[in-house]
Amino acid sequence: MKLHIFNPEHDIALASNLTNFTAPHAGRQLRADLCFLPALWAAEGDVVLVEDINYASRAFRRAARGRQCQAEFVTKSQLSALPIDAVEPWGWDAALRHQLLRAGVDEALLPTEATIAEIRQLSHRQTSAALLRQLQGEGLIGESVLCESEEAVMHQLSLHPRLVLKAPWSSSGRGIRFIEGELNDYHRGWLRNLLASQGGVMAEPYYQKVKDFGMEFEATDEGIRYLGLSLFHTANGAYTGNILATEQTKREMMSRYVSLDLLDTIQQKICSTLSLGNYRGPFGIDMMIVRNEECGVRNVECDGCFLHPCVEINLRRTMGHVALALTPTDDDVRKVMRIEYLDNYKLRIRKLYLK
Repeated sequence: MKLHIFNPEHDIALASNLTNFTAPHAGRQLRADLCFLPALWAAEGDVVLVEDINYASRAFRRAARGRQCQAEFVTKSQLSALPIDAVEPWGWDAALRHQLLRAGVDEALLPTEATIAEIRQLSHRQTSAALLRQLQGEGLIGESVLCESEEAVMHQLSLHPRLVLKAPWSSSGRGIRFIEGELNDYHRGWLRNLLASQGGVMAEPYYQKVKDFGMEFEATDEGIRYLGLSLFHTANGAYTGNILATEQTKREMMSRYVSLDLLDTIQQKICSTLSLGNYRGPFGIDMMIVRNEECGVRNVECDGCFLHPCVEINLRRTMGHVALALTPTDDDVRKVMRIEYLDNYKLRIRKLYLK
């Protein structure tokens, strides 16, 4: 019996590095409203941790569109009595480990404190920057530098007048600032706080983005396994939705922007070269298509678009994995999966109408 947990506050918890971490209200509500998500991929006999079993059952039926739920929903008070032999959360952090121990889950089923510390270090954006350097080649673009002082940031501004500054640990859409020309007082204050709390900031040239996408993987004892493409949308850096389509259809959509041979080469190189230590589980790599014009790179003579092969590594399950769990079997079926918020969060799936 595997225990599945949706803990979307994971990125913020990882940044805090606290065992007694309390998520912001929005994070707690997202976890409560979409607690049923792991039931979309859980196997028969597995259990999914939720706050309200009746609500989770209703929400799953609305989202799954006729798909039968193979798992059972359980609450925290039931955990100590269940014959659990594995735990698979959205992401591992010190706070979740502490919560599960307090709920009576056998410590032998949880990562050690040392493994949690390793996962946190691997989740630092330096890991993404290191992989980005390994993936460079013809048709590719991207640069990311760790700056450990304000002076180092100013040096990067002298090289690239438009910068994106990113906190080493941050959740989607947070911890990012766009800088043009110089640092104003607001940016200096943010930067100094970040240097004091996280020891540095990642500086990247600003690129003219054409399209967001990603690749989803799983780290296993046998190595890195590719799972599929993720075509997603963002607004102000925050996730808004995914395309639901077969892998063949998604590849056809991407072929409008970049060579499929180049995509395949990147996927194979990631599987053969990326090392994630003791981490085992799903992860995703965000990428983007960059317009040649105004891309901030000098002396490049190339028409069309570049591929940025590693904007960020998400060392956890992603909404791209959720989309893969809902992949249609018909190449002609294309849908959009969105997370919408009115008075609460809901997973919406609608048919995609192409112009």
